[in-house]
Parts: sequence; C-alpha cells; structure tokens
Amino acid sequence: MNPFRINPGQLDAELVEFNQKLARGFETLAEMTEVEVGVSGKEVVYEEDKTKLYHYKPLADEQCAIPVLIVYALVNRPYMMDLEEGRSLIQGLLKAGLDIYLLDWGYPDASDSNLTLDDYINRYLYNAVEVTRQRHNLQRINLLGICQGGTFSLCFAATHQQKIANLVTSVTPVDFHTRHDLLSHLVRHVDVDLCVDTMGNIPGEFLNWIFMLLKPYRLGGQKYLNMLDILDDKDKAETFMRMEKWIFDSPDQAGAAYRQFVKDFYQENKLVKGEVQIGENNIDLENITIPVFNIYAKYDHLVPVDSSKALAGCISSEDYTELELPNGHIGIYVNATSQTTLPTAIAGWLKQRSTKT
Repeated sequence: MNPFRINPGQLDAELVEFNQKLARGFETLAEMTEVEVGVSGKEVVYEEDKTKLYHYKPLADEQCAIPVLIVYALVNRPYMMDLEEGRSLIQGLLKAGLDIYLLDWGYPDASDSNLTLDDYINRYLYNAVEVTRQRHNLQRINLLGICQGGTFSLCFAATHQQKIANLVTSVTPVDFHTRHDLLSHLVRHVDVDLCVDTMGNIPGEFLNWIFMLLKPYRLGGQKYLNMLDILDDKDKAETFMRMEKWIFDSPDQAGAAYRQFVKDFYQENKLVKGEVQIGENNIDLENITIPVFNIYAKYDHLVPVDSSKALAGCISSEDYTELELPNGHIGIYVNATSQTTLPTAIAGWLKQRSTKT
C-alpha cells in the first residue's frame, strides 16, 4: 500500500471540515469586540510623571502582614501578570492572601528621553517603596521583580536593603554573558550610541522585532497557523487576542536609560562584576543578605536558566531558594499548569518569612 496515495473522498471531507471551521472562526472574529485585559480590581495610590503605583483589592479574608510590591520590566506592559480570569499571577497571589502593589512605568515620550536608570531605580522605584512602607507603617516591604524588573529590584536591594524584607526574582537576568543567551549575543553587536543618538527614545516596535528574530518561525509564523485551530472557540480566540494585544503594546524606551542598560548589563556584563554605577551608588550584589527566592523557567529563550542561576554566586544571603518551572519566559505566567504552582510557591515562601517589621 502506497502511504503517499491520496484518498479523494477523505481529502474532500477534510476540506469541507476545514472550510466549516474557518467559517465559524470568521463568525467568532466578527462578533469579537475590543478584548479587555486585567481582571483584578485596583486603585492608583501614587503617581509621579508617567508612573503609577497600583494597590489591588484583597481576595482573601486574611492578608500577609508584609505587602508585596511587583516591579515589572520597562519593555511591554505589566498586565501580563493579570491577563484574564484564570490566567493571572496577581489573582493567584491575592487569593493566597498576599497584599499586592504594582509599579506601572507608563509610556515614555520624547520629553522622557533623558531619564536614566538612576531615575527609574533611585527615584520612581524608591518612591513607590516609600509610599508602600508609609501606607502600612512598616520599615520593610517585600519586592517581587519580573525580568528586567527583577534586575532593577536586585540593584535596589543592593543599595537600599534596609527597606526590603524579602526579595523574589522571576525570570531575571543576572549574568548577561552566558553561553546560550541569544539576545545577549545579538545585542553585543549593536551600536547603541548610534541608535539612541539617532532616535532619541527607542521605539517599542523596534524591540519587538528583535525579540521575534530570536524565534522567527515560532513567533512570526507558526502561532498564526496554529490560530486556525482555535478560531471557532470564542474563549481560546479571545485569549490569543489578549496575548497579541500585550505583545504589540510595547512602550518606547527612554533613550538614556536604554543606553546604560544595554552597555553596562548586556555588552559589558558589569552586574556580576560589581561594576554597575546607578547614580551615586555602586551596585555590589554581595551586599544582599536578606532572604531571596529566585524563580526561573526551564525553556526561557530570553533569559536562559544559567543567567538567572548565577544569582546564587553573587549574593551573601544565607536564606536563598531556587525554583525551576517547566515553562517559557511568558508561559510561566499564563500557562494553565503554572496558575497554581507559581502563586502557591511565592505565597508559601513569603508567608514563612512574614514577621511584621
């Protein structure tokens, strides 16, 4: 029997089924309105320039004594943490009894091109920590840093440790020159001075295309082919659209901060060398002695495991914990398998260290 022989009857049936599915998919898209993102209630408790500090409404009867401030990356928007019902790290943390704040960096424009890492870490992040501390009459709060936000949180803890009780880092780059770091190998060949001097701020679309180049088929073609299989399912189609909304909702990057981050971290790998200078502060990760929980993703193509695990050899904390999850850089937050595992792990670790200070 020839395995490559085409059965005309079977082919006709498959074409009919495909056309029917495609027709249902078009109906789903026609009925779909603007997709909403963010499912957890929140209020703005502090604003400065483009930044906002949000406080989330509790979802548990009892809350942990020490609040958690989430620090996201400058790239993309933080609603990835609260994408939709059932796919929300923030929702999971709230249900676990944590009191959650989130620092939203906003959308920089041309007037922000001179913002530096000193502005982001020693002004905006510092003030968000201060507001959170004052609202709870605490000397120290918890920080949860995501990706680049985790790197910022490490820099903050290294210089303002007296304000932080516990630090959680998630998919956070520490060693920027590990062998399998595709993004680092690419960025090391970029003339960042030319980019910033030419454009001022770096367009978010520019960075999006760089990220897509790391997995061009998976991110630029395969997912749209796979989309055909879910178009007739309204819930799955809306989830897909929310993800697309997030991917292409990319703020521009303030030129001065972008220049320093690329040069000092990606190109010269100064963080693990103790050579980063943020404002008047030298960033020495060995200064960190508070408890640290470092979470990373096994299949992360943006922040390889080795980049995150390098943290263990850089800090002086005697209370250091690692957790590897079987996901990718974004899947760690939105995959069904991580909706219980991740918030449970974070909440459990923090509650064990929840003495009010």
